[in-house]
Amino acid sequence: MHSESCDPREPQSPTGRRILDFEFRNSLPRLRTPSLSSAAPDPSPRSPALSSLPVMGSEARSAVKIVKGEFGYVLEDVPHLTDYLPDLPAYPNPLQDNPAYSVVKQYFVDQDDTVPEKIVVQRDSPRGLHFRRAGPRQRVYFESDDVHACIVTCGGLCPGLNTVIREIVCGLSHMYGVNKIIGIEGGYRGFYARNTIQLTPKSVNDIHKRGGTVLGTSRGGHDTLKIVDNIQDRGINQVYIIGGDGTQKGAAAIFEEIRRRRLKVSVAGIPKTIDNDIAVIDKSFGFDTAVEEAQRAINAAHVEAGSVENGIGVVKTNGRFTGAGFIAMYATLASRDVDCCLIPESPFYLEGKGGLFEYMEKRLKENGHMVIVVAEGAGQDLIAESMRSMNHEDASGNKLLLDVGLWLSQRIKNYFTSRQKMVINLKYIDPTYMIRAIPSNASDNVYCTLLAQCAVHGAMAGYTGFTVGLVNGRHTYIPFDRVTETRNTVVITDRMWARLLSSTNQPSFLSSKDIEEANMMVDEEKSMENGST
Repeated sequence: MHSESCDPREPQSPTGRRILDFEFRNSLPRLRTPSLSSAAPDPSPRSPALSSLPVMGSEARSAVKIVKGEFGYVLEDVPHLTDYLPDLPAYPNPLQDNPAYSVVKQYFVDQDDTVPEKIVVQRDSPRGLHFRRAGPRQRVYFESDDVHACIVTCGGLCPGLNTVIREIVCGLSHMYGVNKIIGIEGGYRGFYARNTIQLTPKSVNDIHKRGGTVLGTSRGGHDTLKIVDNIQDRGINQVYIIGGDGTQKGAAAIFEEIRRRRLKVSVAGIPKTIDNDIAVIDKSFGFDTAVEEAQRAINAAHVEAGSVENGIGVVKTNGRFTGAGFIAMYATLASRDVDCCLIPESPFYLEGKGGLFEYMEKRLKENGHMVIVVAEGAGQDLIAESMRSMNHEDASGNKLLLDVGLWLSQRIKNYFTSRQKMVINLKYIDPTYMIRAIPSNASDNVYCTLLAQCAVHGAMAGYTGFTVGLVNGRHTYIPFDRVTETRNTVVITDRMWARLLSSTNQPSFLSSKDIEEANMMVDEEKSMENGST
């Protein structure tokens, strides 16, 4: 293998994106994971020869590192500092002298370890797309005394933010002996408009018990040149960025500018959203806590509705955009007290045969009460028709939504009291800000710890331009563009949604045309995935 700098004369794909295509030679047994090097046990993952290769995906994917092996094996690798700084020295990992890890038989991750994106395959299926496995390496590219790390949180609040901050600080300090760690206050604009705070294991010791973020956050404020200028002026060489897909897009832009300037700076992302709509990864941190808190609101609504005649409990959960109904779906399945769940992915209508109102009449006659869970992004088309919504956006470019919970509650009241002459008792509960602001639960605390430590291991090993996430139960390093190209959505033709319909006994509200369109979208996604490999 040899290293290759990011030269503008590199061959390009038809879309204009540079492609780092690894010519792969495998001398290992046929059933082993393809080796990325025939050199030392833990070689420098430098970029080999270039060739033109069409790759499907976003135009933002400026440099895609692809390793190909036998039997259809494809590794979509993450950048490394040696891709553009080929003469960087490597050092032994200080973890090998850490007494806490002396009992671990194989603590260092093998350089050849990768994780498949898809684990359900057929007998003749190719091995498919893989990502690099996360974890500590035998060699690192930073000496502990030279590391100057910074941490920033951006976007909305989410359970677990403080845990991630704490574990990055403690991981750098306890595992690698790093002493210079600062927090950037107030999101991206804090790089150039706000003060920083020193972070030590002592100062972050109990922050995981609090909700929110001790660093503060904001939407927008991303100015790539100003941010990188600040990073360069302060001598920062590791940047940890915690945020959703918009934040990760900003992190990708920061990485590209750092690479253009050939700075020895690792940029690592930790994806954050309680909506669980980050692509590729199994789930995002804070999601389990959000489902648990949403279930509390559902339980309260059920008690309220069941205590009066014709009681109706309406609960609004988080779940923005055109596809983010995971909290509503999982909280509904966990509760078993919900009679109807409405999410952005599944269109519904109110009046007429098979509509929501007809179902509600039937349910009230049978049970005398009912509970409805609605994700905040659901029914926006219906609201727009009746209220002529304006297409406003927040500072991060997210579409501002009208309150579907209030709108739906009012429509229900109007229908039953004015048209059906039925007395109802409706209680509306909106726990969305409570869900965002609480501390993470036990399982999310563990998940946040592992994500933070994996990000630290990756940055110390010289990887950059990556986000860390769980893929099929294994922590991996994923290129920024893969988690920002698309959003994860509830598939309404999948088994999980069928389980929900079976639990609530609600109608699907779908016409045959809707089902056909949903299946076509799934088929298109599968064909794109197959084409990209």
